[in-house]
Order: sequence, then C-alpha cells, then structure tokens
Amino acid sequence: MSRFVRLFAVCLLAAPLARAQEASPAPAVIAFVPVVGTIVGAGEVQWRTDVALQNPGRSEATVSLILPTAPDQPAMVTTIPPGGTVNFTDIVGQAFGMAAALSPLLVETLGRSSVRIAATAYGVHGSDVYKPEPIAVAYGDPYYPMRILPGLSFNDDFRTNIGLANLSEEPATFTLALQRVSGRNLSITRIVVPPNTLFHQGVQAYFPMITGGEDFAVLIETPYRDTYVYASVIENATNAAHFVQPLIGAPMSSSPQ
Repeated sequence: MSRFVRLFAVCLLAAPLARAQEASPAPAVIAFVPVVGTIVGAGEVQWRTDVALQNPGRSEATVSLILPTAPDQPAMVTTIPPGGTVNFTDIVGQAFGMAAALSPLLVETLGRSSVRIAATAYGVHGSDVYKPEPIAVAYGDPYYPMRILPGLSFNDDFRTNIGLANLSEEPATFTLALQRVSGRNLSITRIVVPPNTLFHQGVQAYFPMITGGEDFAVLIETPYRDTYVYASVIENATNAAHFVQPLIGAPMSSSPQ
C-alpha cells in the first residue's frame, strides 16, 4: 500500500502544518477499516458509519483519512492531541461532505504507531435507529491469499452482503467457493474487480444458482495484494447487522466436488 503513503504525503502538503514542509517524507502507519459508508439499502434503510480515532500517545498525532474507492479518492487530514479522541458521526457526510458513498477507509498516522480506531455501522429508517454493529479494524497489511467468510445465511430471515475490495492499480481476480460442508464446494465463481473498486453485493449476485440456505461459508482466493474481503449478515425483521471478519485458511479445491 505504498501508494497510499504517497497520498498521505500529498494530503500533508496541502495542510497548514509545519511538518508538511519537511524535505523528506515522514514514515506513516496504515490501518484499515474494511467498509464505511452512507448508503440506502433494502427497505429504504439508510446505513451509516461512525468512526472514532483515539490518540494513546504522549504527543500530537497527525492522521490522514482516505476513501480509496469513492469518486476522486477524497482525503482529509486531522490532528489529535495526546490522549484525545476525534469522533465522526456518519463519517462519509461529516468528514468528506458526501451525500452517499461506500468505500474502505484508510487511516494513516504520521509516525511509527497508529491511532486506535473504533468503527460502527447502523441503519436508520425515519426516527428508528437500529442496533449498531462494530466493524473489525485491520492494523497493518490485511492480505492473505486464502480467506474464509463463515456463518453466512440468506433466506426469509436473513440476507448477506459480501464485499470484495481491490485497492491496487490493476484488476484483481477473486475466486469464490460456496460451501455448506467444509471441503465440498456447492458453487464456484470468479470475479474480476477493477482497480480502486469495492464490490458490495448480496451473496445471490455472486451465486445466482443458489436460492437460499443458512450457515454457509464462502472461501475466497486471490493472489493480488492490496485486496480485502468481508461480509455482513442482516436480520430482515430487525435490520440488525453482524459484520463478518475473514478468517485465513488453506487453499480450496479448484473444481466443484
């Protein structure tokens, strides 16, 4: 993700900060929130994401926030005092001034240690605010060639979205295998995700021949770095969402069994 460090340097040059005038780029530590957004989903529910950044250090932290798959890759810089916290309610709107967007969030901290990040997603419909769900944050490089999304369901009670993020500068191919029993592939599909793109779709969009089921797993394989995957299982009756962080696993079979 070295190109994002370069983006961070550009942000610093645009900010009114004395350290941005240094001749050589300062080191930056990257953390990664798999998805943040403001978007309208099923049932006209608007989904939002709140993000809190906490500086545990003894000196001021300079932090860059980037939405790499949103239009024009918007970025901003903020500073956080020692022991301080910056809260963004509906981060897409508050931090970036966008009415709608869905993207991973790159959080780059100037120096050798990251700020602490808390991200939560929740749905809003009229005056109803549904139960917030924490989103797992990756500190460091999240890449692994084989990842597993367990505990997925899509039926009358639940729906599942799967996210495939490609943050590289070239197209990335993902191979997805749907399993109910470990080692037995019910269906396999290959998806090419363009550069700087997030695919966030219902599981049926990836496996249209599968009509429903519960407690499935999806194995995802890609040789491309700067990629990430996740899932979200949503209860239809309550719009309560459960974020599914990928597990790592062994390579899958290349053909259905």
